[in-house]
Amino acid sequence: MPPGLSETPQEFEVKGRIAGKRLDAYLASRFTDFSRSIIQKLIDADAVLVNDKVVRASYKVQQGDRIRIWLPDLGDGSPTPEDIPISVLYEDSTFVVVDKPRGMIVHPAKGNWSGTLVNALQFHFDKLSSVGGEERPGVVHRLDKDTTGLVIVAKDDQAHKHLAFQFESRTVQKQYLALVYGEPSRDQDYIERAIGHHPTYREKMAVRAVEDGGKTAVTFYEVLERYKGYALVRCKPETGRTHQIRVHLAHIGHPILADKMYAGREKLTLADVTGALPDSPEAEQVFIDRQALHAHRLRFTHPNTGEIIALEAPIPADFAAATAALKTYRGR
Repeated sequence: MPPGLSETPQEFEVKGRIAGKRLDAYLASRFTDFSRSIIQKLIDADAVLVNDKVVRASYKVQQGDRIRIWLPDLGDGSPTPEDIPISVLYEDSTFVVVDKPRGMIVHPAKGNWSGTLVNALQFHFDKLSSVGGEERPGVVHRLDKDTTGLVIVAKDDQAHKHLAFQFESRTVQKQYLALVYGEPSRDQDYIERAIGHHPTYREKMAVRAVEDGGKTAVTFYEVLERYKGYALVRCKPETGRTHQIRVHLAHIGHPILADKMYAGREKLTLADVTGALPDSPEAEQVFIDRQALHAHRLRFTHPNTGEIIALEAPIPADFAAATAALKTYRGR
């Protein structure tokens, strides 16, 4: 159970007049001190059980359902400011762009209620937009926990809405760098496959037909460098689905390096690139132990002035180390 929740759950039975209502809506109406988005996060974090089972927020409650819910100890559920260092690459009166490090979740979710980018933003900035709700102040878009790179944060609601519209209308130009297993047969191509929730594993996404809940997703990619058995790829996602680049590259047979969820491997060692025996000293040297995906560049329109903003995040040390190792031992 996530920290910060009550040790004793609330327990009750659904009455007949409530039957057929979505679980998240029902709980939000019952526990009015908590917003619907907080309730959804509790459901995602398995802090809500229906008949002793984990269910989705969209579950339709039925008469006689037995519900247990562990609620946050803090009444408002808003993120607590935390003195966490962040790297600011751009800042003015309307928004800020930060270089998110590996291991940092953008906002509290799925059992991570502290140590997030939002906790850090609350500490470092006096003013953040409120469009995303009190649990996501300033958050315009997100990156996965172990994906590094550029994140835009809005300081006021007008800027937030303008920036969000640019993402929704697909006018923001995004470029990611990824190290992948194998060498794509084409130097450049695009992947157009709908993405939805994995049918079995809740934490994963997968290529799914639209009729099975998939949403349109398009990723353009270009091979920048080829190594023996690996490649450096630049990706330009046209859409912004959860785990999109990771799912698409895995779908074409070139999952991202050290992506445990979609590649089944969690690190790149010297033994991997040199072919040394597993029990040799070389096997212990790790170059990268998280998915090798970096949000490298963003190009968008300033919400107030209309000028073009083009920013680039430095290549993180572990990504650079993995690339250097591949060049040295697997270069052509």
